[in-house]
Amino acid sequence: MFVHTTARGRDVIFWQSARTTKQSRPKVAVPTARASGRTLEVIVDSHETYPWKFNGQQATTRRTALRIGDYGVEHDGQIVAVVERKSLVDFVSTLTGGKLSYLMAALSTLPHAALVVEERYSAIFKLDRVKPAVVAEGIGEAQVRFPNVPIVFTDTRALAQEWTYRFFGAAIAHRIEQSNAAGLLSTPMKLAVLPQILTAVGPTPADMRAWAIANGHIVAAKGRLRPEVLAAYRSAHGQQ
Repeated sequence: MFVHTTARGRDVIFWQSARTTKQSRPKVAVPTARASGRTLEVIVDSHETYPWKFNGQQATTRRTALRIGDYGVEHDGQIVAVVERKSLVDFVSTLTGGKLSYLMAALSTLPHAALVVEERYSAIFKLDRVKPAVVAEGIGEAQVRFPNVPIVFTDTRALAQEWTYRFFGAAIAHRIEQSNAAGLLSTPMKLAVLPQILTAVGPTPADMRAWAIANGHIVAAKGRLRPEVLAAYRSAHGQQ
């Protein structure tokens, strides 16, 4: 088996025997259900070499230039999530070359982003040309500085695609939920119902304090309102 990847900006090819390849593959079957109940269109950066096909997922792909990341999804014409793909060799090169912080900073500017490594985490402790502690420390530092951009080790290329597919599906679902919530009070009907909702919920202490001051009652700036002030508020608002 020949593995195509990149290292320090150059294309490299590794050879694996059938035995090594078999041992490196986890014995799992990825689910076939749609991500968050929908079929996705995944945007693939036009500069991506040997791109993911998402053949095992219910998704289509479209090639175009992405400002950040290698793969992304959009909703209403806006990118809502991206994934930067790395082989272990490329990831280690990015980290030790001092470019990881810049990459993580760029990814953190988007609503949802992740860096996905096509290898298991334990592989960094088998590196022979770089001290494993340096890589482990670099990962920890990056996650503390950019907690909203997870660095995910996925064992294999197939599992990297599966994780990305589910991540994108969840991001789209979340954006739709946000859009629906923002639209709840955007119509005259919803606005008409708002006072009834607020009445049912009841006034806050700040509301009652503001009413008392406006109506000539003497109240303290903090603490509980006096019983007579509460009684006056309820009487004025038809409450028992």
